[in-house]
Amino acid sequence: MGTNGDITKSINLDISLDELETDPGLRIPISEYNPNIRDEVRRKYLLSGPCQPRNHDFPLTQFGKQSRKFSSAWFDKYANWLEYSIAKDAAFCLCCYLFKPSIGEQAGGDSFVGKGFSNFKKQDRLQIHVGGLTSAHNQAWKKCQALKNQNQHIQSFYLKQSEQDRSDYRNRLNASVDCIRFLLRQGLAFRGDDESEMSSNRGNFLELLQYTADQNHVVKAVTLKNAPENLKLTSPDIQKDIVSAAAAETIDVIIKDIGDSLFSVLVDESRDISVKEQMAVVLRYVDKKGQVIERFVGIEHVANTTAPSLKAAIDKLFSRYGLSLCRLRGQGYDGASNMQGEFNGLKALILKENPYAFYVHCFAHQLQLSLVYVAKKQPQVASLFILITSVVNIVGASSKRCDILRGKQYDKIAEALESGEILSGRGLNQEISLKRPGDTRWGSHYGTLISLIALFSSVIDVLAIVADDGANSEQRFEANNLLQLMLTFEFVFSLHLMKTLLGITNELSKALQRKDQDIVNAMNLVKICKQRLQLMRDDGWDSIFSQVSTFCGIHEIIIPNMDDTFVAQGRSRRKSPEVTNLHHFRVDIFYSVIDMQLQELNYRFNEVNTDLLLCVACLCPNDSFAAFDKKRLIHFAEYYPKDFSTIELLVLSDQLETYIADVLSSNVFLELKSIGDLAQTLVQTRRNDVYPLVYRLVTLSLLLPIVTATVERSFSAMNVVKNRLRNRMEDQWMNDILLVYIEKDIFNKLDNELIMQRFQSMKTRRGKL
Repeated sequence: MGTNGDITKSINLDISLDELETDPGLRIPISEYNPNIRDEVRRKYLLSGPCQPRNHDFPLTQFGKQSRKFSSAWFDKYANWLEYSIAKDAAFCLCCYLFKPSIGEQAGGDSFVGKGFSNFKKQDRLQIHVGGLTSAHNQAWKKCQALKNQNQHIQSFYLKQSEQDRSDYRNRLNASVDCIRFLLRQGLAFRGDDESEMSSNRGNFLELLQYTADQNHVVKAVTLKNAPENLKLTSPDIQKDIVSAAAAETIDVIIKDIGDSLFSVLVDESRDISVKEQMAVVLRYVDKKGQVIERFVGIEHVANTTAPSLKAAIDKLFSRYGLSLCRLRGQGYDGASNMQGEFNGLKALILKENPYAFYVHCFAHQLQLSLVYVAKKQPQVASLFILITSVVNIVGASSKRCDILRGKQYDKIAEALESGEILSGRGLNQEISLKRPGDTRWGSHYGTLISLIALFSSVIDVLAIVADDGANSEQRFEANNLLQLMLTFEFVFSLHLMKTLLGITNELSKALQRKDQDIVNAMNLVKICKQRLQLMRDDGWDSIFSQVSTFCGIHEIIIPNMDDTFVAQGRSRRKSPEVTNLHHFRVDIFYSVIDMQLQELNYRFNEVNTDLLLCVACLCPNDSFAAFDKKRLIHFAEYYPKDFSTIELLVLSDQLETYIADVLSSNVFLELKSIGDLAQTLVQTRRNDVYPLVYRLVTLSLLLPIVTATVERSFSAMNVVKNRLRNRMEDQWMNDILLVYIEKDIFNKLDNELIMQRFQSMKTRRGKL
């Protein structure tokens, strides 16, 4: 018996306050927590407030011949204590859960604590539960108030402080918050290897606090050596609490900004530096100004990346912030098999629970897949990138070779300046290096091709040096082989062709990654990209051939006679088809690469022709609302029966007629180019109130996610925050830092007082504000 008690105690002591269950129906009884941390658990729940998912679609329950359900209006009447469990479809009492007296069935007994109250046809039971002044509920409520008010808490009686002590404590805490603000904004580490007073580097936080004290006599008088030994406010736990308070205030601003709006979710997963799977979650919504907003709301560690694990993590995060899955109207992922699976992927799991959370495959990811396909399937292109990777590896293998490359390029620029071939000026002729392409970022391949063309002659010189003076025969052979391949017309032709093609797709990729991009504009950008590729195929041969010929002339590369028979290197003439050089370069490479790219784009972006997106396109204000189609827009509304009732669909029909006549007669709307511009203009002119159903359609179209770039940027931020030197960072610590680092535009506007007050209310503090 004693052993079991010890096991329970050890488990309770290991519980993280940041991982407490938010759904009241799934919480463990408060009595099961270790007495030493029980008050901290209570304080954490009180600080978070009752779990009140106001926008949840509450299910109907059959009571005889009648159906009843929980009403969100009850939250307004019993705002301080009433909770609702989505998991159990039942109501609970927060204060009775925290301070439930052992009184049997009095005040409803276990109905508002253990199993929950679900007899929604008897609303009077809520008031009966509250009872009179001496009821069990009100006794528990008084204990909650006493715990929240530190001046009344029993520990506070021993911590009476003078006004001077309070002033010193406030200045000391404010200084710590200021230092932590700076470190959070810059994504810097807090701790040092040696934080003793004898250390020459005590870590960023203590060193910054010392610097602040040296510059400000008020801060110096109350911090570090001048602070009480037990109230310095510099310990790692204090630092974490301040960061946690800052993160909580930041997420509060985001959740309040979302309010009761509909939203979409963007999800992606990646491994951090300590090889732990992390799932980042971004919410996309339209704010009160009509602007599309994408906000990072958290990163969750998942044991594996199967769809059920990801779904459970999303449910946990939504529950923590009082968000309801029924308000979800879109979902976007990168298209990995564990996310996009038709039956058992995350998409299907969410659609099963909410059929109106429409999925759109990330446009940027589809673009990348089309580029990867061409790079792997087209022989000349595949050879080009393999060759370029080898060149980058050889030239950048040592600092000595990089120095030689820079020296060669410097000499060539100096010579060109002297001869007047290039001009000098501010920002011109900057030092460039041979960029290494990334495996998953095809924009980096474009940068590599640009730098290779610019540094071509210098790279050739470095390869020649390695071919003559390499450390071993293997290096000399590889460098010599690369030299022979690079100094061919075919290599130069493929290099310039892919540079031009990636230049077109790179512009599309950058445009797609804008946070405020809407689906119609993205579809139009893809269309423009296809048109440019088709134009290049029809009329671009002469231009590309001229560029390549000029380049070959400058670098003394032999240009083959286009009318001669093409001879493939390494192949027997008897087995090679007899074609001219013109046919090989124009048909087998130029046409083949562009046709393959166009074919892949058409295949990858086939969903832009789906019925839903064709309906969305009718909202586009471009060309004086030329795409407007009333029938399609009504059909678009029919995709969302939760948002448009039968009567509202009838009203929408008339409202659309008035709306289109109004906007066509207003000069303000005739110059608009995108649905995003339309939404903002409707709000600015207050027509969102005049045409609420039309504005609801506009909002729903903007919620459809285009790309997951915002989620991917959060992983870039994760690599800054959790790096090789900080690889033991706890998940919650990393989440709090990432939240304020990524959403620093919100964090920067937070007043120190808000952070300090939340910090103070998190637990009993020795000092008082």
